[in-house]
Amino acid sequence: MASHLHADRSAPQPPDRGTLDALITQARTLRGGLDAVRRGAGGNAGDGAGTDPGVAGADPRTRWQRALCELAVHQLDDLGSQLDQLREGMPPEAPRAWPTADQPPEETSARTPGAAYGTPPASHHGKPSQLVGRVGSAEWNLLTDAVAWSAELYRIFGRHEEDGPLSLDELPSWVVAEDQPGLAAAFTDCLVDGRAIDREFRLVRPDGSVRTVHMVGEPVLDDEGSTASMWAVVRDVSELRRSEHAVRESRDSLQRERHIAQTERRVAVELQEAVLPPWRGSLRFPHGDERTTGALDLAAHYLPSASSALIGGDWYDAMELPDGAALLTAGDLTGHGVTATSGMAMLLGAVRGMALAGVEPGALMGHLNQLLDSSAQPSLGSALCCRYEPRSRTLTWAQAGHPPPLLFRGGVGSVLRRPEGVLLGVTSGATYGQRTEQLRPGDLLVLHTDGLAPDDAPGAPTGRGPGSGTPRQPALHAGSARMLRLAARFGAAGSAQECVRAVAEEFADREREDDACVLVARVTP
Repeated sequence: MASHLHADRSAPQPPDRGTLDALITQARTLRGGLDAVRRGAGGNAGDGAGTDPGVAGADPRTRWQRALCELAVHQLDDLGSQLDQLREGMPPEAPRAWPTADQPPEETSARTPGAAYGTPPASHHGKPSQLVGRVGSAEWNLLTDAVAWSAELYRIFGRHEEDGPLSLDELPSWVVAEDQPGLAAAFTDCLVDGRAIDREFRLVRPDGSVRTVHMVGEPVLDDEGSTASMWAVVRDVSELRRSEHAVRESRDSLQRERHIAQTERRVAVELQEAVLPPWRGSLRFPHGDERTTGALDLAAHYLPSASSALIGGDWYDAMELPDGAALLTAGDLTGHGVTATSGMAMLLGAVRGMALAGVEPGALMGHLNQLLDSSAQPSLGSALCCRYEPRSRTLTWAQAGHPPPLLFRGGVGSVLRRPEGVLLGVTSGATYGQRTEQLRPGDLLVLHTDGLAPDDAPGAPTGRGPGSGTPRQPALHAGSARMLRLAARFGAAGSAQECVRAVAEEFADREREDDACVLVARVTP
């Protein structure tokens, strides 16, 4: 059989792409408008301020407006990047988030330098402005050593106004040791080379809490072009950075989970393809002279679930035994993924081994039940095992909570009466009966697992399924009910492979939640 599974599938595109496109357009429009405001905040010739940093005469209000515009530009750039990543799917790098919070930024201990990047509170329902954080301003006059701080800057530093502002020499001592060299270099570049400051650092407040702040500053030049003072706008971005860290952790965790799931699926697919018979077209038992009376024309098909997310423990098998008989079997083990497929491989190997040893179907089911019951990882399973004698055209079969075989004869389908048998692994020491059916030339036998259709499928008789009905009046499985409606197509088919094709067309259901297997055996004339 050709490969019926694919280990990898493309990730689906994120929903509401049109809505995201509209948001991206709005963000770009807002970004353009902000650029115009920023140019206006840079001043004009009339007020003595220029658009370039460090122009002499820029008043504090203009510098404040320009700094706020710079901070807003940073936020809009981040937002645009986030929306682009959301539209395209999971980004290759950690996204920058702009969530909301309903509480003030959570303070962290100074004992751990990286604590300012801790996980944010689990619930965020507040206003976006709360995440933006407090914004304060400062100016250091290099000629008079005067320092001016806004009231909000004192609150950011956790410092009392009566204690006065910090000088440029005192400020680095409030910064986490790892960030001090970078801050000192930024001050030197600003005061000596006239470069603007745009930097983040972590400061340690008197109460021991650590805050992450973003500083934007510029030198103020005198009429001779020398640096007279330095001003800065400082924003508390602690909560924002914690939220970004949480987003990165969530993204990394999601990628790890996807990788694990993809790897598990690939292993499960490879294991299942290695165990299930790789048939291509029909198979004939017994092999050899095609004129053999009572030979079987065989074909099988695996039907994946609608989602194809995980591989189940369904199996089918057909094998010619040493005495000329044929083994036909189908089954299903609970669960999905590698655990289910490895358990399926164990059961199928046990079935083959016992059948080769001449164990009858009923006794074989008892041994399988004991095997599952004593397994290190207990699970439940259903199984169907048939032994076909081509010379006498007799079918001896047993089942363990499994849908019984369907027999199609003369264009009419029927369900074979089930012998006694409970699900594998339900109880220790369970006994399993077996029945013998006399087949005729042209008869068609269909074995399937219970994932073909949900039990509440339209038109299907009600009932709990084959594992719960009594041997005399078993509930008809929904998949069996739909299969019986294919009797006319089976009757007109010229081979078992054509019958399998009809089954694949009938059960190509998008809503099927589980995978399934079908094995068709046709008694040749």
